[in-house]
Amino acid sequence: MSAIDEADFRAIGVERDGALLVITIDNPASELNAVDEVLHDELARLFALLRRERQARAVLLTGRGRAFSAGGDFAWFPSLRAPERLDALRLDARQLINDLLDVEVPIVAAVNGPAMGLGASIALLCDVIFMADTATIGDPHVRVGLVAGDGGAVIWPLAVGPARAKEYLLTGDPVSAVEAERIGLVNRVVPADRLLDEAGVLARRLAAGAPLAVRYTKLAVNKLVKDALNTAFDASTALELVTFMSEDHAEAVTALQEKRSPEFKGR
Repeated sequence: MSAIDEADFRAIGVERDGALLVITIDNPASELNAVDEVLHDELARLFALLRRERQARAVLLTGRGRAFSAGGDFAWFPSLRAPERLDALRLDARQLINDLLDVEVPIVAAVNGPAMGLGASIALLCDVIFMADTATIGDPHVRVGLVAGDGGAVIWPLAVGPARAKEYLLTGDPVSAVEAERIGLVNRVVPADRLLDEAGVLARRLAAGAPLAVRYTKLAVNKLVKDALNTAFDASTALELVTFMSEDHAEAVTALQEKRSPEFKGR
């Protein structure tokens, strides 16, 4: 059963290639595919639909242009500083991540450029992650006075252990492709001009595998990830919402607009 139609999306591209479904993050409002309200809503709808996808046997997920996704759109953030907006965002964010983990067909991420914040979380929660040698990945929530609450506090410790995860989550420093492969954050780094070809080879191999065995093995492994999600996601997201209302976050957004370093006060 085909559950996804390209006409359903404005900021996401959909292309079918036999048993492979190629999904491209393609936000026309952002050169770096930043997550605004439209893209956030469409990502949530995408993974809900992918849960019911039966025509495709594998998914290849990438970004348009020079970025996978640069994370949250700072121009969107001020509109979220109201309790009802934040609560709706919390519910949507949790459903998005849960649905991503419940997609039964394997998802191969092809990280073509910067994958930051939610962009990083989505890439790292895929099943196999290819990364262009020119790309970077990171979770810079703390740099704008926010808790890493959209999945970063869940997947980074699982991928690289608590110590390394805290180093990158507490600093917000981006990780180069070479370092990401060295520490086991991603599976494979390839030349940028070969990224889609090489990621596509594995995606097609998975699509040609025994469908039930592939899907059920993925679901079994993802039980471990969902355990971590149940442990950390609600707490980290609740704390992120607290920091959304903080003076420090407002100062970070203002500092970005004024192109200066923020002065954090801890309130």
